[in-house]
Formats: sequence, C-alpha cells, structure tokens
Amino acid sequence: MHLKKIWGLVLLGAVACCGELYAAEKPNFIIILTDDQGYQDLGCYGSPNIRTPNIDRMAAEGMRFTSFYAQTVCGPSRSSLLTGCYPMRIERAEHDDGRMVHPAMSLNEITLAEILKEQGYKTGMAGKWDVSGRGTLTFRVAFGPHNQGFDHTLWGQNSKCQPLYDKAKVSLKNANKPSPTELFTNKAIEFIEEHKDEPFFFYLAHPMPHTPLKTTPQFKGKSKAGLYGDVIEELDFHTGRLLDKVKELGLDDSTYIIYTSDNGPWWIRKDHAGHCEPLRSAKTSTYDGGLRVPFIIRAPGKVPAGTVSDLVCANIDLFPTIGKLAGADVPDDRVIDGLDISGIIHGTQTTLDRPFFFYQHEALRAVRRGEWKLHLPHSDLDRTKEGEQWQAHVPPEDRPYIEELTLYNLNTDIGETTNVAAQYPEVVAELLKDLDFAKEDIGYHAVVGKNSRRQ
Repeated sequence: MHLKKIWGLVLLGAVACCGELYAAEKPNFIIILTDDQGYQDLGCYGSPNIRTPNIDRMAAEGMRFTSFYAQTVCGPSRSSLLTGCYPMRIERAEHDDGRMVHPAMSLNEITLAEILKEQGYKTGMAGKWDVSGRGTLTFRVAFGPHNQGFDHTLWGQNSKCQPLYDKAKVSLKNANKPSPTELFTNKAIEFIEEHKDEPFFFYLAHPMPHTPLKTTPQFKGKSKAGLYGDVIEELDFHTGRLLDKVKELGLDDSTYIIYTSDNGPWWIRKDHAGHCEPLRSAKTSTYDGGLRVPFIIRAPGKVPAGTVSDLVCANIDLFPTIGKLAGADVPDDRVIDGLDISGIIHGTQTTLDRPFFFYQHEALRAVRRGEWKLHLPHSDLDRTKEGEQWQAHVPPEDRPYIEELTLYNLNTDIGETTNVAAQYPEVVAELLKDLDFAKEDIGYHAVVGKNSRRQ
C-alpha cells in the first residue's frame, strides 16, 4: 500500500464524539447502485409501464430525492461515490494518463469503505467495480476493491463482469448464470447474514440495466416495457429479497438502505433503452437526463417515511454523509467536494445552497444552483474527435454544440427548453463565478485545478 494512503488512514483513527446523532449505535449501510437506469424507470418516479413494487415500497417507507445527481458515465460516477469528489479532482494510477474515460483510480485515494473500516465496520462489495481501468491499456487487478477497503469481494472490471474476481483471483468466468442480478444479490445476502451482529457496509453495484441486457426466463417477456423493462422488474424483485432479509434478521431499525443509479440511460434502440422523462437527453450528456438519477434512502425510525426532497444533492455527498453517521472523520489532507446531507435525510434540514458542476469527461459544461442551471458555450477544445464521439452518444436533437451562454429555470422548465439568460443577467453573472471557481480549483480540459490530485 502506498505511504500516502497509509498516512491518510492514520489521520482517520479518531472516533467522532459520542454526542453525534445516532453515534451510540453504529448503523449498517447498503448501497444498491444500478447501471444506466433512467430517472423515470421506477413506478415511484412515474414509469407508466415498469412495475417496481419493492422499490416503490422503499420510497413509501423512506425518502425519495427528485434532484439527485451522479456523473455522465459509469467509471467516473463510481469514483465520485467512493471518494466524495468530482472525477477531475481524483488522482489516477501512474499508468493511467487520464485520457481513458473510465479511470484506474490511484490507491492513494481514500474510499468510503476505508473510513468505515477504521470504525470497525465489515465491508463487502459485489458487482461492477469499473475504477481499476479498462482493457489492456489501463486495467490492473491490483486496483480492485480488495485494495480499496473492501474485505469481501466478487467483482468484474466492467459491465460484462467476465471474469469475476474474488479479491485478486478469478472466481467465475461468467456472471450471467443464473443472472448477474441474482448472483450479486445472493452475495449481498450472504454477507449480511454473516455479519448481522456487527456493523457492516455493503456496496451492491449491479451491472444491469447496462447493455448487453440479461434476465432470466422468470422475468423475460413479463413487463410491458420490452426487455429493458424485464431487467428492471428483475432488479426490483431481488431488491425485495434483500429488504426482506434485512427485516427478517431484525436489522431494519439499524440499517440505511440506498437505491440509486450511476448515470442516465443509454440512447439506444427502443426495447434496450431506459427513460428519463421529463428530463432532457440521456447518458453522456450534461443535460439533466444524463446525470439526474433516482435516489431513495430508507431507514425506519431515522428517515421520515413517505417524504420527498427536491434539494440539489449528489452521489459525492454519500462519502461525508455516511462517514458522519458512522462516527468517522472524513480526510482533512484533501478537498472533499461532497456535503454532509444527514440533516436532509433525517428531515431536519429543508434548505441547501450549493453549486453542482456538470463535467463531460474533462470538459466543464454547466453548473446548477437551486432552480438555475447555466450551460457554457462549447469551446474549440470541445470540437475535437473526442468531443464528436461524446456528441454521437446522445439523441440527435441534442448533438449540436451549444453556441452561447444558456440559462434554464429548472423549476419551471425541467426539460431545459427555453434559454432565459437575457432576462436574468444577474443570475448568469453569479453562476459564472461558480464556474470560474471550478475551473481554478477542480480543473477543466488539460488544466489541473489547484486542489486537484491529478498528476
């Protein structure tokens, strides 16, 4: 292990004071992360033809967020969740020069699993890892979850999850038998049963509904939304199994369970695509359809049941929030972008004023603060071969480059259709200050921010 990481972990040894909320009993945490699931692809988010009774029950028994953001694609989104930072902030491994979209994240980074281990948590992970690089250029087994704080692992480098690793050794050649969703849920349930008498954290990172879509005969053809809908309904079924197991083991009152997605849906043929209505665009875009995702958190007695929050929150907030609830200190030797939103999820905080920045790989595209979202015009740096590849992944109507500062009021125009920059020059001026901060502090394109850990 790198000396920098060892020193960082030493700094995390102190336990938060006993007076903190819920510190007397260390709660358990389960994060269920799906892959490319659209904002509308759950009943509780308005799906007209996909049945998700178990996840809807989670929402009825917990809190549903309607302005929760991830990142534009898989690997960067996972690195943000694990570290609490924007991808442009995060250090990459020495052999990864940053040009690959999916990072080989440096072992110097401190993950959520690591700060929880310092508090005596047992940690487990199953599914798609995707922060150890991709393919022969950057993938290295040594950058897997077993070296990033997870005690128990069954993981694959990307959505295909072929092969699967148990720590550094190949465990299975193929995750698709019986199905990846069932296989990884089984692993989560086994872990929870084994560690039910001690605080635990499990990260269940499903590779579905990323293509190629896989489901079992039990679910195939059963939904009204084609193969994609079948896959979501299978995810719902196995989420129900996990919820039932937590309740059966008497862990309901001590367990926070989160359900969310890593980014918006692919824009692809009809029966393979998710939906993010009423949002605009899809995965890889920095319109809201690319980054705004479903987010549900359930913890009976802690999270008020049947509640909804429209405050601007993001997966970068999970690192400091879960750390706070576990009594852990977040690292103080580096900038953490996420905010502690424990007050929001417990219903004691009803306002939040913060900027959220929209990056498309290395390009800083937009910022949201409250109801306002400002898009930057695309620069000459965007009009490259790489930029063209990004544009090709989104719906045709969203491919033209943005030519001027474009301001949307998301409260009245959630679909980002009408530019009101000319009517609100003072709002544009304030949001440009936020964007200037991001350029200087986090970085953009080839510019390394002053508080970025990129080489």
